[in-house]
Amino acid sequence: MKPMFDHFGLAAPFYESFIHPGVPEKTLEQLSIPAGAFVLDAGGGTGRVAQFLRGQAAQVVVVDQSFKMLREAHKKEGLNTACSDTERMPFRDNIFDRILMLDALHHVVNQLETINELCRILAPGGRIVIEEPDIRAFGVKLLALAEKLALMRSHFLSPHQIASLVDPGRARVKIVAEDSTAWVIINK
Repeated sequence: MKPMFDHFGLAAPFYESFIHPGVPEKTLEQLSIPAGAFVLDAGGGTGRVAQFLRGQAAQVVVVDQSFKMLREAHKKEGLNTACSDTERMPFRDNIFDRILMLDALHHVVNQLETINELCRILAPGGRIVIEEPDIRAFGVKLLALAEKLALMRSHFLSPHQIASLVDPGRARVKIVAEDSTAWVIINK
């Protein structure tokens, strides 16, 4: 289901001008990429984070629903792209060693289906790191309100709500929270 308005398609050409790329140290620490890993950046847009994974992984794939955002990611050397919803991705089971989803889960239509899909394509022994603004923080509540007013389909979950979407028979979950950011780490 496409949003009412294509916010990300409109912003794609200048997205990184107002959301500056930077090395996401804490996220990379949580991701702990092993040598030779296949890494997926789910909902990775322009590849603003995935570009920092090049050289650490054998292959980095950015998947996003916005073709215009992916066009920007494709300009970055060493990134592969795939246009897809995160609820149903075109990858075989157990293929990725690491999966990153940074500031994107609140934008997907069906968060449970997305979590299940990420677990499906994660290799045994693999790790998913979901970084989200922590809705328990006042500033994030204001951000959530602003996104609603902008007619974005955002639906923010608390870290514990995100963790509860993971089938405990498939993976172990750990939550790390700092300031207004939360990381939900899923180990298969």
